[in-house]
Amino acid sequence: MNYLKNMNKTTRSNMVTYLMVIVAFVIVQGMIATGSISSSLKGQLVPICAYVVMAISLNLTVGILGELSLGHAGFMSAGAFSGVVAAQCFSQNIDNPVIVLILAMIVGGIVAAIVGVLVGVPVLRLSGDYLAIVTLAFGEIIKGIVMNLYVGLDAAGLHFCMIKNTLEMDGGKMLINGPMGLIGVPRIATFVMGFVLVMVCLFVIFNLVNSKSGRAIMALRDNKIAAQSVGINVTSYKLMAFVISAAMAGMAGVLFATNFSTVVASKFDINTSILVLVFVVLGGLGSMRGSIIAATVLTVLPEMLREFSEYRMLVYAIVLIVMMIATNNATVKNALDGFARKFSFKKKSEKGENANG
Repeated sequence: MNYLKNMNKTTRSNMVTYLMVIVAFVIVQGMIATGSISSSLKGQLVPICAYVVMAISLNLTVGILGELSLGHAGFMSAGAFSGVVAAQCFSQNIDNPVIVLILAMIVGGIVAAIVGVLVGVPVLRLSGDYLAIVTLAFGEIIKGIVMNLYVGLDAAGLHFCMIKNTLEMDGGKMLINGPMGLIGVPRIATFVMGFVLVMVCLFVIFNLVNSKSGRAIMALRDNKIAAQSVGINVTSYKLMAFVISAAMAGMAGVLFATNFSTVVASKFDINTSILVLVFVVLGGLGSMRGSIIAATVLTVLPEMLREFSEYRMLVYAIVLIVMMIATNNATVKNALDGFARKFSFKKKSEKGENANG
């Protein structure tokens, strides 16, 4: 505890976030070991990890960089489809599913990062609503491309075609079957790997934010003109944050896709992008811990309320509104801060009395 007190405020906050994730992981693993977790909640563990990574990666763009993106599901889609194809290829020669998943995540992250560069170079010259509209269009373009893509694998290697299935394969199997999406996906995603991915992404984001590049990115968010006047390269730093965010979304897409046997492109549409943006806004812009909590709660909540089928979405909407008010209302924030200060003062007073006694 003394070690935590001696840290600066930012490092202490980051350590609390790490500890929160680790404690949650240990508790859930204990529940799995004792059989005290329901099958429906157990099935949601990997998607929760994927959505957490999506939320903290989008928070890098929206909260740290200060640019609104509505096409984040497009990067998730690019990573998911490329990563699953890579996993199918790697599994031909590698028997260990953990290694296959790690390699597939790397491939998915790289492909999503490349797409991020291709989109970011022309798009990041825009800002505000214009950037949001263009990223929204990009997400729909990616979905349209994937829905018309056919990929097969046989002894000769991979085969590709667009619009119409004209693949000429000698045996083999279909990997991406146009509108039917990914079929025969190896279900190799695990909660442990999801936890590792969350921790890796947190480590990357926290180190980026606390670095020279991170301070330059936040300077662009706070005052672009002032940042330019001191020699900060606007395009390169914007692109850096955008590409790192895209790469993480791609890796989350691989984790998400390899949790199901079939995945369709329509899963990564505008609704998914908006859902992830809701996680970020409700958790607080720039707050990675808030994004983790919001993504977890709002992913689990609909399933927990399923038995109240008539009122499920009403309760869900009420929770959204309450969380929005609580995280973005100055009065509520001041009240919570005042309560925290009073609680802290009481603890210090008790310690002082005990010491005097």
